[in-house]
Amino acid sequence: MRVDLFDFDLPADRIAVRPAEPRDHARLLVVRPGESDPFDDGAILDLPGLLRPGDVLVVNDTRVIPARLQGVRTRGADRARIEATLHKREGEARWRAFVRPAKKLKQGEIVRFSDAPGLAAAVAEKGEAGEVLLAFDLSGAALDAAIERIGQMPLPPYIAARRPADGRDALDYQTLFAQRAGAVAAPTAGLHFTPGLVAALKARGLLIQTVTLHVGAGTFLPVKADETGDHKMHAEWGEVSAATADALNRARASGGRIVAVGTTSLRILESAAGDDGVIAPFADDTSIFITPGYVFKAVGALLTNFHLPRSTLFMLVSAFCGLETMQAAYSHAIASDYRFYSYGDACLLFPAQSA
Repeated sequence: MRVDLFDFDLPADRIAVRPAEPRDHARLLVVRPGESDPFDDGAILDLPGLLRPGDVLVVNDTRVIPARLQGVRTRGADRARIEATLHKREGEARWRAFVRPAKKLKQGEIVRFSDAPGLAAAVAEKGEAGEVLLAFDLSGAALDAAIERIGQMPLPPYIAARRPADGRDALDYQTLFAQRAGAVAAPTAGLHFTPGLVAALKARGLLIQTVTLHVGAGTFLPVKADETGDHKMHAEWGEVSAATADALNRARASGGRIVAVGTTSLRILESAAGDDGVIAPFADDTSIFITPGYVFKAVGALLTNFHLPRSTLFMLVSAFCGLETMQAAYSHAIASDYRFYSYGDACLLFPAQSA
């Protein structure tokens, strides 16, 4: 499909730079394709009543690491400042990263990110679009601790362009479910959950299960191809445990729906599901790219934030609800002053019959 079909205009003042307070007071647009009035305006606090007892919400338990590192490359008397945003771990001591300015680095050169105690990395490979493979001089838990000590929270570009990260983001940009360190972007639909909302969902008879997808910075990369078939997705590591797979399969067999909390949960679930909808244990990289025409195997509803124009995530929600429905939903949201992107409001999407 043509990528420009997924374009739309968004006024800059619709981009949220702080989350709603409290988190569960964000607005919620409910989208039911095919109905005479497909859009309902509500709030995240309405979520328990919008779902059925026996439905299972699947949340992503990844935790965002402070993946933005500031360093210096020295070449004789020449020094260049380098910013590296880690996006995918490739071993105990290696990370793939997007660097700026990439033209200042050559393969084999050393970037020093900290001096006391030191953290440095060699450029093991150079790729396209500013991507490099960094081989650090620390590994395992020692490398993790150094990144936690000197790194900065990797706010999305559309927020970072309007204000710097600060102490609030260390809490605001983590979900209630964050446990397993490894993401460099938050699974933002999970940001709306509070202990009170979780209690209300459970009191309604809804279940909550966790999966892991370590979200990479590639989620913010623009689609530069003219056709969706020419776009290459970056791989991300994810896991669906045997216990979670079994619980989800039992729930579906009993008539419950799987409600993915975020596109990250949806992508790992669809990666783990067979054509018959049965979810198998999964622990591997996935680069699943969902566009209109995709047949969803397991997920019956999706809670997600509003996404960027021409993005792979807007393509995903258009596959779930239908492109025309999502174009109309986003037009409604813009006209109704919904807040967009990572710190913004959310939608609860039900699938189109033809999706």
